[in-house]
Amino acid sequence: MLAELFAVMAPVLAGAGLGFLWIRLGHPYPVDFVTRLVFNIGTPSLVLASLAGADIDASTFGRTMLATALVIITMGIATFGVAKLLRRDWRVLLAPMMYPNTGNMGLPVVLYAFGSAGFAYGITAMITVSLFQFTLGAALQSRGNPLKTLVKTPTVYAILMSMVLLLTNTSLPPWLANTVGLMSGFTVPLMLITLGVSLASIQVKNLRSGLGFSLVRIPLAAGAAWLIAGWLGLPPLAQSILVVQMCMPVAVFNYLFAQRAQREPAYVASLVFCSTLLALFYLPVLLALLM
Repeated sequence: MLAELFAVMAPVLAGAGLGFLWIRLGHPYPVDFVTRLVFNIGTPSLVLASLAGADIDASTFGRTMLATALVIITMGIATFGVAKLLRRDWRVLLAPMMYPNTGNMGLPVVLYAFGSAGFAYGITAMITVSLFQFTLGAALQSRGNPLKTLVKTPTVYAILMSMVLLLTNTSLPPWLANTVGLMSGFTVPLMLITLGVSLASIQVKNLRSGLGFSLVRIPLAAGAAWLIAGWLGLPPLAQSILVVQMCMPVAVFNYLFAQRAQREPAYVASLVFCSTLLALFYLPVLLALLM
């Protein structure tokens, strides 16, 4: 079991560690360019390549999206209680509570832990979290019309195409399948490297607050995901992956949102850094229970 867990975590540590060391050694890294490349080309290709050929029916896909959405909403409601417990403004904690790192860290962990059979469920959870960020997150941060942002997001169209393929039980033409397969290949490695770059660029001032928040959030997310997935009758594999994805550390994007809104970005930075650091210890335990 230890060898299996190490095989899962080693690529994640290697990719993020490479990005972290790259910045610490003083090398430049075009974060904006890479982020645009991943989200506008890599992620849509990954969605199409993973869902178009996945062994998942439209009903299970829909229930997995619904389960993820319900967990996100539950965590949003729980924010008010956590804010009182930690004596923080609920507006600061709302995004970190609702949006875990289901992309940069979640997808690699799911891929190496559960293989291609479970990767489609990991993608589904990531898609749902992203949709919430692009709509509700944009509205709360007052960054323009969320529907306009949604229309301009290529991943949305990849989702729609995937759902049509699932509903009609059809496959992509070979030329398109080969193309999106090739384009999706760079997505996961770049996600990990960018995660490491982002962590190296964040200045952390309060480790205790970050660790305290993580110790409260993780059990809440795990419990909510397990209960909601069971209530909706998700397959055991989907249930396990939903728990893993919802227990991912705080997404780096939450720090960027906090900077734009000027809502305690230094504190949110500590949540991102500490939750990611703590994930190196609790994720192997969680995976040992679920794999």
